Formats: sequence, C-alpha cells, structure tokens
Amino acid sequence: MAKPGDALLVSVVRRDRRPWLLLINAAVATTGGLLLPAALANAVDMALSGTFVLVTVLFLVVLAVVEIVGDAVGIVLAASITSRATAWLRRRLSRKLLALGHPSPFAAGDAVSRVTGDCGNAAGVAVTLITLLVTAVSSLGAVVALALLDWRVAAVFAVSVPLTMVLVRTHLQLTADDVLAYQEVSGDISARLLDAVSGRRTIAAAGIAGPETGRVLRPLPRLAAAGAGMWRTQARMMWRAGLLLPAVEVAVLVTAGFGVMAGRLTPGDVLAALGYAALGMGIVGQLPQLTALERTRASATRIAEVLGTPVPGRPPARPGAGVLELRDVSVGDALRDVTLSLPAGTFAAVVGSSGAGKSTLASVLGGLSAVDSGEVLRDGEVGYAFDRPALLGTTIGRAIGYGTDADEVQVRNAAVAAQVHEVLIRLPQGYETPLADVPLSGGEAQRIGLARAIVRDPEVLVLDDATASLDTVTEAKVDKALTTALPGRTRVVVTHRPATAARADVVVWLENGRVRGTGTHRALWDHEDYRAVFTGGQ
Repeated sequence: MAKPGDALLVSVVRRDRRPWLLLINAAVATTGGLLLPAALANAVDMALSGTFVLVTVLFLVVLAVVEIVGDAVGIVLAASITSRATAWLRRRLSRKLLALGHPSPFAAGDAVSRVTGDCGNAAGVAVTLITLLVTAVSSLGAVVALALLDWRVAAVFAVSVPLTMVLVRTHLQLTADDVLAYQEVSGDISARLLDAVSGRRTIAAAGIAGPETGRVLRPLPRLAAAGAGMWRTQARMMWRAGLLLPAVEVAVLVTAGFGVMAGRLTPGDVLAALGYAALGMGIVGQLPQLTALERTRASATRIAEVLGTPVPGRPPARPGAGVLELRDVSVGDALRDVTLSLPAGTFAAVVGSSGAGKSTLASVLGGLSAVDSGEVLRDGEVGYAFDRPALLGTTIGRAIGYGTDADEVQVRNAAVAAQVHEVLIRLPQGYETPLADVPLSGGEAQRIGLARAIVRDPEVLVLDDATASLDTVTEAKVDKALTTALPGRTRVVVTHRPATAARADVVVWLENGRVRGTGTHRALWDHEDYRAVFTGGQ
C-alpha cells in the first residue's frame, strides 16, 4: 500500500546518479557471485580427477577477486549515496521548518527527531532498494543455474519459492504499523525531553523533577509495545526462515545425490547445487533489509508531513518607508481584534503586564507569526532583536553578520551602535574570536543580538525586550546610538521600563490581548491602571 512519503523517496533516488554506479557495480559483483559456484565445482572435479587446468584455477581466482572488489566499492558508494541524500533531505526539511515560522506546528524535539533520525533513515532508500533488487536477481539467477545443472534439482528448489514469498509478504505487513508507531513515539519523547532540558532550572527550582520525569517517560509503554511488536515479527520470521533454509538445502542435497548415483551429476555439481540453493534463498536473509525499508518509508512519511504543511500566509515585506498597520488582528487568545497604525519613522513602545500579548504583537509586527484573522500591512525590511538571542556563526563577528553579506566595517559599525564594540575588541582575537570561546553576560548577548538586527539596515526595527538586561544608562546610550545609526526608521520596542516608554513617540498599552490605549507616556500616566503596569500596583 502506498504511503505519503513514497513520492519523496522516489525523488531521493532520482536526484542523484550515483545509485546507477552502485547498481552497475552490484551487477558485476552479482554476475561474479553467480558464476563462482560453477567455477568452484569445476575446480573440485579437476582436483578429484588428479589433473591441473590453469584456466580453471585462474577463472576461479578472478571471480573471487571480482566479488571482493565489488563488495568494497559497493560499501564506499553506498556511504556516499546515503550521506548526500541525508544532506539534501535535511536542507529541504530545515528550510521548510524555518519557513513555517514561530510558533511551529511541530514541537522542537519532534522537529529535531525528524531532521536527524528520519532524514538519516529515509536517505538509505536507494541502497536498500538496490540491495533487495540485487538479491532478487541473484535468487532468480540461482534458480536458472540450478535448472541448467539439473531440472530435477531446480524443481525441488521451486517448491520453496511460494513459502518464501509468503514469509516476505507477511513480514512487511506485520512490521509496517509497528515501525511507524515507533518512529512517532520516538519523536514525541524527543520533544518532551528537549522541553525538560530547556527548562531544567525552572524544574529544579520548582522541585518537580519527579513529576517532570514521569511526563517525559509517559510515552515509553507505547514505545515498548511498538518495539516489542517489531521484535516479535522479526523473531517469528527468523525462526521460520531458519527452518526453511536448511530444509531446502537438505532437499537439494538429496536430489543432487541421486543425480550423482545416476551419473547425471559430478561431486563438484553437488557443491554447486548447494551454493546456488543458498543464493536462491538469499531473499530470506534480507529480512532485516525489509524491516529497514519499512523504517525508511515510515521516516519518509514523517518528513513528507512537514513538507506538505502549508506555510501560513504572511504579508510580504516591500521596500518602503516603514509603515506598520494592523486591522482587526487576532492571534489565538494572545491578541484579539487589534487595530493599530504606526507611521514611518515612529518610535513606539509596547507596554503591558505579564501575559498582555506584548511579545505576540511584536512577532506579528515583525512578520514572525501568522495571524488567525485580520490584516497586516508592512512596508520595508524588518530587523528583529530578542530578549534571549540565539547567536549563530563561527566567530563573534560572523554572529553579528549572520545571514547577511556584511563586511567588517558594517559589522563593526553595528556593534558600535549596539554599545558592544568596546567589549569585543578586548577579546583575544577581537571580532575573529570563535563564538564558542566568548563568555557573554545576558546584557552583552542582547547587545550582540541587537547589532545583528542593526547590520541588516532595516526600515523597521522590532526589539522584543532586547534591552531588558541593560542598565538604564546603557539603554539610553543604545537608544541614542540607534537614532544616529538608523535615522528615520520605524522602531517598535517591547519594554517594562517607564524611562523607555517616556522616550517613545507613542505608547501602545496592551491589556488581556487588546489595545487598552495609545498615546504618549505622559498622557497615559494619568491612568491608574497604566501606572500599575510599571509599579506593580504599588
């Protein structure tokens, strides 16, 4: 039965020409393997007759060398094909996950599981299919060789073919559901574990390590059930195959023995018959590969699920003056019917108590989150800085220029504007210091994240509590530097500081996901509830 990921697996196979090289190599090695039992039989008959034929010995040696070299080349090609396919799948999946934005419909741990484990599994499809194809061809060739040797031996062997096909089909049917369930539960556990690791300090402070451990491990019974199902199926198939193969070999050996007694076959032919019987039953020995094929299809289904998820519609960012406008925008329970208009060049401060929807509003204005209803109008590119920026890049300088082609001068100017230049030039290698070797405080990391946003030279700059770890004096310096570095740009700052709100052209006051009021900080300060946002009601 076709699965949603089968089309993706076809794309994986078609995109690279190397599987053809692997197939050609496998064909040569398989041909050598099919000729080897006959050559060995001739060598045995030659030895029993007391004669020496150089051609017979050389032919046997050449076939052995061909098979050995073919196996070695096949291992190298298989590794190359799988690694290239893995990289291709991970690029596609990562780009789609990034395009889906935040919040993603897929939990972080589950997404990591799909990018790492599932892409690695699905990438092996070409090698697995070629292995099964070569085994099937080798089995068919062995049957033909037995028929050429003695039709009676081939007829005895043919009795086992239907039994073999039933074994293979049953194995695939019983394994498919368990493999998919195992992959899905593994992703669920990964998601729970990543959440727990990310919040380990909160968990420790709250003293809920025990309940949290139980939450992370709750899917384990389902994982164990799926794993046990796979092992039961595997064990059932292996003991059946383990009985079938010796039974077939004994039947072939007995039939060939009667052939020797009747003068139709030589002792060497008996050896060849046993070799071809083993080759003919090779498909039974590939039951682990059949399990791997089902695991590959299950992983491809999980990847296809992400690739098939539609990207939420987001307003395009167009070069312009930096106008921002929301019309009756709602986002879940975080924002409800928000209407807001910010002219170009406006410095807007977004304030509100915890849970008021400030970060969600910033995400919508910056284009990081889609809306459930309403309309978002945005002119110009957006630079975004976070309260806890994730810094990426090989060096601290490239962490600032990440995702851009900014040169050293632009990176340095952005760092100066973010008031972090003096910190970076004191590092052992300055801006070329490896990022992993840079010890950063929370405020320094925020300023580097701010510099990363500045270096993009955006028309709109959104700061989601991006200066919360700075002292008031440093924040004022940063604000003054931003005005100089990005003159006339629209700025939206999520803040909890009255001094920042006082410097803003307009304050957007949120309460329970709605705009409670807009205006200057001085005008809004007359409202007792507004003052409580900063004073905590004191």
